[in-house]
Amino acid sequence: MIKLLHIENIAVVEKADIAFRPGLNVLTGETGAGKSIVIDALTAVTGGRVSRDLIRTGADRAVVTAVFTGEAVSDWLLENGIEPDEEGSVFIQRRIAGDGKSTCRVNGMPVAVGQLRQLGDLLLDIHGQNDGRKLLDEGRHRAYLDRFAGLDGALSDYAAVFTALRDKQAEIDALVMDEGEKARRIDTLQFQLEELDRAEIRPGEYEEISQRRALMKNAARLTEALAGALEALTGSDDSFGAASLLRDAGDMVSDAEEYAGSLNGAGEKLRSLAFDAEDIAEQIRDVLFSLEFSPDEMDRLDARLDQLRRLMKKYGDSEEELITYREKIRAELETIEMASSRIEKLTAERESLQKTAWEKAKALSDLRRKAALRMTERIREELSALSMPGVQFEVQFSPVRADGGLSAFGCDEVRFLMSANAGEAPGRISQIASGGELSRIMLALKNVLSENEDIDTLVFDEVDAGVSGIAAQRVAEKLATLSAHRQVLCVTHLPQIAAMADTHFEIKKETKSGRTYTSVTLLDEEGRRRELARLIGGENVTPTTLLSAGEQLDAAGAFKAALKTK
Repeated sequence: MIKLLHIENIAVVEKADIAFRPGLNVLTGETGAGKSIVIDALTAVTGGRVSRDLIRTGADRAVVTAVFTGEAVSDWLLENGIEPDEEGSVFIQRRIAGDGKSTCRVNGMPVAVGQLRQLGDLLLDIHGQNDGRKLLDEGRHRAYLDRFAGLDGALSDYAAVFTALRDKQAEIDALVMDEGEKARRIDTLQFQLEELDRAEIRPGEYEEISQRRALMKNAARLTEALAGALEALTGSDDSFGAASLLRDAGDMVSDAEEYAGSLNGAGEKLRSLAFDAEDIAEQIRDVLFSLEFSPDEMDRLDARLDQLRRLMKKYGDSEEELITYREKIRAELETIEMASSRIEKLTAERESLQKTAWEKAKALSDLRRKAALRMTERIREELSALSMPGVQFEVQFSPVRADGGLSAFGCDEVRFLMSANAGEAPGRISQIASGGELSRIMLALKNVLSENEDIDTLVFDEVDAGVSGIAAQRVAEKLATLSAHRQVLCVTHLPQIAAMADTHFEIKKETKSGRTYTSVTLLDEEGRRRELARLIGGENVTPTTLLSAGEQLDAAGAFKAALKTK
């Protein structure tokens, strides 16, 4: 149940606090005064879509805060890691910035809009002005029936099998191709595979060959430089090399160390340098030997580089990519060649899934048909109580028209039919129902659906559209009956509904200093009488309309007193 709604900078409401109470809470006011702003605020604070247009002109942000009793959502709070309030209340706040973005908090903890929407679905059921029109969308009828029947678990169970069946069919479709296409694809893959296999690709080969080719291209200059360095290190027939001279110097310095202590270790260092020089000379000699090329090696290297470049242009940018592509087409070729046996196996699995899906779909259909009988009876009772005693309401079933006879929701297509007058055959609601009848049918449907739900608060935004006279009185009585077990919030223009209120708020718009302001006022008994007189007679409130208002209040009080005795 909602206890408090704080609105700040929403449309023409600068600031308002509304303390709702148990029972029937009614909001009335002139057309355009801002009654539906309260519904917009409730929608926003329970995770509905918002935009920057909702913010009052001149304000940089809007805020909606609501306080609910939290017994029905304790599990949700626990699942989302939110501490419950000590008094069992749930505090929700939503701030809407000037750029349209919003932040949401529950009991002070930040939450995502999706989480807030989940919480809102547990706290409020809002019946908007256009909900009656939703009845015209026959695609929604199956969902209404499933909701009444409480089929969430059975639907989830069926949906898992249907999804597996659809995925299995997709696997089969991916493998199936005509024989001509299959032959062409096999030829292409075999050619590519043979080309890559013949190439005997080795990772890093392209870089190695490129370096070897660069070495060969500069072999003459490199040989001359290395030969000179080797001669300087090892000497020639006419001269000693650096390694030999360093070794001789080391021996002579070692002899001198006996007489010059400051030279201790110098001889050993010189001999170490001689060893290093010899090692470097060996390295140079090895490189010189590697520079001995066969006459046709350059041609072979160029041919291999050309082959690798051509393959990379066709199949990948590196040896690794070429190898990966080769394995990919090898696997595809094996898959195509094994497709027949694979398709046979998948087909058997699909048939098993299809059998299971049909079993579950038929079980769903049986549950729906049984629920449809109960729903039809309840809707007729509700419509009779709403001054539509001659109306006929039926639930029509037909097979799913999709291939295979199954959809994501089973094997049924569901359509609600009605006849507005006795003796007429039931037909599509879109072709028969008037605006007022749509409103009452939707109210009846809401009442019936709410019987199976734990939502404490129902919100009706101008459920009286197109309704007047006795029908309006019956709608008022239905809302009063509903409010005996749940909190009901209702925006209305009808005095019959307003008279039934346990709590009555007046929404009033006025202009101050060139700005429009909307206020929300809790009416006392006298205020209610005057507001009812305005609803009855318009701006000209007379003793007669005041008397009529009093009579309506007395009649409503008597009706509600009688309810309590039932």
